[in-house]
Amino acid sequence: MITSTQSPAIEIRTFKKLDISGGVLIESFPSIGLASAIAGTYIVKSLRLNQIAAIDSTRFPSVSIISAEKPEFPARIYASADPKVAVCLSEFTIPADLEIYVAKSILSWSREEKCSLVISSCGMPMMDQDDQKRQDPVISGVGSNEHTRLKLKSVGISLLESGVVPGVTGALLNEGKLSSIDVAGLLFEVNPEVPDVKTVAGLVEAIAKLIPQLHLDVSSLYQETERIENMLRTREQSNESDPSMRASPYG
Repeated sequence: MITSTQSPAIEIRTFKKLDISGGVLIESFPSIGLASAIAGTYIVKSLRLNQIAAIDSTRFPSVSIISAEKPEFPARIYASADPKVAVCLSEFTIPADLEIYVAKSILSWSREEKCSLVISSCGMPMMDQDDQKRQDPVISGVGSNEHTRLKLKSVGISLLESGVVPGVTGALLNEGKLSSIDVAGLLFEVNPEVPDVKTVAGLVEAIAKLIPQLHLDVSSLYQETERIENMLRTREQSNESDPSMRASPYG
């Protein structure tokens, strides 16, 4: 069990142990919009990953997410020993004042599990209104160290030269740099002219480039993305009355 030493405490409660040493941890919490969460959910479903841990805090909403007749924590980790991969998912946006603590806990857990890489995706507001004319998403990368930056470039992902990366992704990049942990940030602009399904496809394809051993099947991506998006939006609407389950402050 991993618990952050700072207050407020973020606890990762592992209830099923798998050997994912040398594998990859994918953080897919909602940021701007739902593209990150949809991509993570699609990977979990496609690879049939098992839930192995819950990410919990007294500051998190006291709700249970019911899926396939089973209760689940609102933030959790799914994983597989073959392929060696883990995915963090959540139905709510992490409050801004908890992002750094969540990031530290995730990195501590990834180090304990001996993961070789942490991947985090994040939506960013559009800086240039002319970019709205584009019909395809643009995915940029940021690495916590030179090794990760070289890996991103080697698979054809362009690096962000300058900008501000918000949220858990930004915290993971900063803490990864200080802790000498390989963290790859995948950034996408939220463009009202580009459907979420295209952004999700771009994210999944970028992740597949970084982890080719996953053999992700993107043939059913468009149909599955629409189903997942409807499910997440239904859950989001059902929790609008709870301020702790509020929508992203960025979107």
